Amino acid sequence: MKQPAAAALILTLSSISLLHAENWPQFRGSQAGVAADDPRLPETWSQTENVVWKVNVPGIGWSSPVVWNDHVIVTSAVTATDAEKPKPGLYLGTYITEPKGEYKWIVSDYDLRTGQRRWEREVKAAVPGGAKHLKNSYASETPVTDGERVYVYFGNVGLFVFDLNGKPLWSKPMGPFRIRNGWGTASSPVVHRDRVYLVVDNDDRSFMMAYNKVTGSELWRVERQEGTNWTTPFVWEHDKRTEIITAGSDKTRAYDVDGKLLWELSGMSTIAIPTPFARHGLLYISSGYVADQLRPTYAIRPGASGDISLKAGETSNAFIAWSNPTAGPYNPTPLVYGDYLYTLHDRGFLTCHDAKTGKEIYGRQRISAESTGFTSSPWAYNGKVFLLSEDGDTFVVQAGPEFKVLGKNSLGELTLATPAVAGRSLVVRTASTLFRIARP
Repeated sequence: MKQPAAAALILTLSSISLLHAENWPQFRGSQAGVAADDPRLPETWSQTENVVWKVNVPGIGWSSPVVWNDHVIVTSAVTATDAEKPKPGLYLGTYITEPKGEYKWIVSDYDLRTGQRRWEREVKAAVPGGAKHLKNSYASETPVTDGERVYVYFGNVGLFVFDLNGKPLWSKPMGPFRIRNGWGTASSPVVHRDRVYLVVDNDDRSFMMAYNKVTGSELWRVERQEGTNWTTPFVWEHDKRTEIITAGSDKTRAYDVDGKLLWELSGMSTIAIPTPFARHGLLYISSGYVADQLRPTYAIRPGASGDISLKAGETSNAFIAWSNPTAGPYNPTPLVYGDYLYTLHDRGFLTCHDAKTGKEIYGRQRISAESTGFTSSPWAYNGKVFLLSEDGDTFVVQAGPEFKVLGKNSLGELTLATPAVAGRSLVVRTASTLFRIARP
């Protein structure tokens, strides 16, 4: 083989290897926010440094980007009418905004290598069927992909499925439903094996359903004695069985893959947002509405049945390995990296506990005096934990038992979406822009 041809082949194989390095198919990826360590992943960036490309994304949406090979999928809600823009910070008033005109709900696919938009599909154009919180959007649910199809849910609109070329495959319109306080929706779908699971908790009638992911046929539906929630379900596979975990403000419930109730847990805060996840053989559940006294975190063992709620004075039982009544965050989902559970609190504090025992490693540590708040969930790689503020500043924190801020990377725009880590790159969505950040 001639040298130029060999060099071209090496570059091509390197490009393919980069794109297949790791997919990020759903909210927080497949490992609950933890990416495989790779020295080529970026650790410093700015609006210009280590930016491979950036593109303007139309409309408003706080869904996270998902990545499969060289496909970056993003959803948005686009309107031509003037709408009050969200502001950073934690504001506990109503702050409800009514729709003033028609919105278009769209799905877009960008090329990870170039940033070029491959395709864009509009799933519906209408006046939204309900209000939303000023800090929410009409496209806050993160899509999910299995590498063959893209599953997109817009609350109060429906579930829409495309292939990776943008061809519509099937859809299930649904809603609108009455949402607590008029705050809007946020729960994302999940895909497991041959099924798509969706939880639709609202103040009219709450339910969970399973669809055949290929045909769209409804396999089952169960009613839920729940009001509105904003948390995404989690499919927990362990040695004993597979469970679908649904956190809720009334109860957290686990179902089998046929919709049969397995166990339930009372004792959550009045608003449930963080997504359950599993590490080290334990299931982690938390909710922490800032106005509540009870803001719990639970670590649960596999194989539970019935009501596993703690009795007065208990912090553990046969199935709850440990709990903490005030450790839960409001918006961000916690992170287990190595042996430690990191909890990012909206008002700009980080705590660290032993993930297996719940022992406090360090209490609330102020991340930065200048930050107005945190909504995006943390992620980790290369011995570092990354915390993205609503101001668009990512604080790099040393992983381990000692709290230390190593640096700050600024993009300079309001950011509520959680980034994706794929192709040795970080894909970050701000209020108006999609960035691919990578080392040269």
